[in-house]
Amino acid sequence: MPNVSLTVNGQQQSVQVEGRTLLVELLREKLRLTGTHVGCDTSQCGACVVHVDGESVKACTMLAVQADGSTVTTIEGLAAPDGTLHPMQEAFREYHALQCGFCTPGMVMSAVDLVHKHPQGMSEQEIREGLEGNLCRCTGYHNIVKAIAAAQEVMQGRRDALAPAEV
Repeated sequence: MPNVSLTVNGQQQSVQVEGRTLLVELLREKLRLTGTHVGCDTSQCGACVVHVDGESVKACTMLAVQADGSTVTTIEGLAAPDGTLHPMQEAFREYHALQCGFCTPGMVMSAVDLVHKHPQGMSEQEIREGLEGNLCRCTGYHNIVKAIAAAQEVMQGRRDALAPAEV
């Protein structure tokens, strides 16, 4: 069996896996990082999104051996070591951008990547288009889009803190 060596959430990992093991399986089953969800196994829902070398990747479509030598960040690795939430996580909390929470880890990871790829900022429509490939069956996306818009301002230094959620 191949040995896969990668850095996950800042920690070096070396794991033996079968060649057909998906990255999402390595994360959830071998490393016990269960924040990355398996929703559809067909790359349709985006619940399994993680960052591989700084890019959003649907972990259900990538073999673990393809991540050998890479740096992987999961939802568990997004917060600061002291437990301070990442601005995107904080925005999702403040703006009530979740209900059942199943899509949330993948949605947050995709949103962080989306903001990094658009340093000039995005309109509501651009955020909605950028979330294509991430499905939420509960919220209708309204609060998700509001959270991403607020977080992008914090992440890009245009605002120091998030405004409280509108109820």
